[in-house]
Amino acid sequence: MVTNTSCKCPRYTYKKGQVYYYSRAVPIDLIDHYSCKRIVLSLRTKSFHQAKLIANNYNSSLEQYWLSIRLQQCKTSMLKFTKDNNDKKISDLPTILDAKNLYFDVKGKGKPKLFFDTANRNIRYLVDCLDNRPLDCYTTKDASQFREWLLKKGLSNSSLHRIFSGIKAIVNLCIKEQGLECQNSFSRVYLPAESKATKRQPISQNDLLALSHKCYEINDDIRWLVALIINTGMRLSEVIGLLVSDLNLESDIPHLIIQPHKHRRLKTEASERIIPLAGVSLWAAEQIKSTILEGFCFPRYVVDGICKSNSASASINKWIKSVGSKNNVVHGLRHSFRDRLRNAEAPTDMIDQLGGWSLKSIGQTYGNGYNLELMYKYILKISSNDKPDG
Repeated sequence: MVTNTSCKCPRYTYKKGQVYYYSRAVPIDLIDHYSCKRIVLSLRTKSFHQAKLIANNYNSSLEQYWLSIRLQQCKTSMLKFTKDNNDKKISDLPTILDAKNLYFDVKGKGKPKLFFDTANRNIRYLVDCLDNRPLDCYTTKDASQFREWLLKKGLSNSSLHRIFSGIKAIVNLCIKEQGLECQNSFSRVYLPAESKATKRQPISQNDLLALSHKCYEINDDIRWLVALIINTGMRLSEVIGLLVSDLNLESDIPHLIIQPHKHRRLKTEASERIIPLAGVSLWAAEQIKSTILEGFCFPRYVVDGICKSNSASASINKWIKSVGSKNNVVHGLRHSFRDRLRNAEAPTDMIDQLGGWSLKSIGQTYGNGYNLELMYKYILKISSNDKPDG
């Protein structure tokens, strides 16, 4: 940082080349309100007198703003001296529960039950720890207290980050929607680093073959589910939400359609797609079509119109581990699908299209993507050896 060492510069300014710059340290008691320790701005002038005039205006505005923050902090600090302050209205701003309700009204349309359950749980934690206050009556000290309260409950660092992220989103939306003049006290609190997640590994080719052979051998709905994923790379929630009408086996190129349904939303816009069927995945689709006339392909995992991916994941993972490596999980099939397409030299944007991965460039959004015939060519390449002999 360049400091004001020249006596020819107005107060709180320095020169860089011929241009004057304004430089003012943020007061220690207000540092939590800033993302830096010093305010530095180009005054865009080479004139001493203009620089002095602009710097004086900056100083006046800053001092007024800092005073307003200190007065607000003083107001909050004085609450502890009042009698029955919880019963008195101490601010006209919305409370955290008001903010949550606004968040639901604005962002909740079409969201699944999990969206509301997660937000309700996060705000319940906050209210249990700090009470239901107006947004401007929470301080960074309160946020730190909340962090320690969550850690004492035994929550992991990852859970801590998710809870704070959810609360910050609710408060930020309320501040913007209502045009409030207050800070989000939960946005600058220190959070310990998230634990490094264990990377999910793809399932080896040998284990894939063993799984395929077992699917043919056992031939029930759980094995059909696994078999469908092997050569399509679908997410577990996508395959569980399939309807029989999503399977098109009468086409010249058999395929399935992944599209949003009332009982199952898709993760991203790119998740809506068509995938050709071949090998063990085509076999599984044929078993489903010959057994179930209409409705859900896997009705055991749909309860009251809601897909139960978690219960499916637990039972399927247990079986997959029994066939191959103990580290194998159903999501590893999706990782393997991408690796197998890479090894078949499929274009990267085709791999993204087949797997429903988010598009990585503007160019990928142009046009309608690869046609079914070309995608089928690569699906055939990766599925040619998955059927047992005989």
